Amino acid sequence: MAVVSMLSGSPKNGVELMDEIEKMTQGWWRPSPGSIYPLLEQLTKEGMVRKRDDGRYELTEKAGEELEWSFGPGFRKRPSVDEMFGEISGFVSYMEDLKKTDPAAAKAYADKLKELSERLSSLSQE
Repeated sequence: MAVVSMLSGSPKNGVELMDEIEKMTQGWWRPSPGSIYPLLEQLTKEGMVRKRDDGRYELTEKAGEELEWSFGPGFRKRPSVDEMFGEISGFVSYMEDLKKTDPAAAKAYADKLKELSERLSSLSQE
């Protein structure tokens, strides 16, 4: 399902999918060509993806319908403000953990965090 989700963003070839999975897992796992390409073949046979002339795979209409069915009608809806606050909270938690485990890496983002903090603070002022 991760591959289908990645293809919903934009068409990709097998190497791009492997790179994205490796990036998503922060280098913990890189799928082999022996797992990605057979999966893409299977998804093609099932009519979920098609291979374009440039070698990239894209989702078909069938995949879009199946995704919506699998995840319910809310799958493609715009996130609510509450959901966005949940995302922000998750990123803050990530930065808190990073500061504890790798203070130098967290420090590299100090200026960006300060800027975002000021922007958020200005939103709460009347």
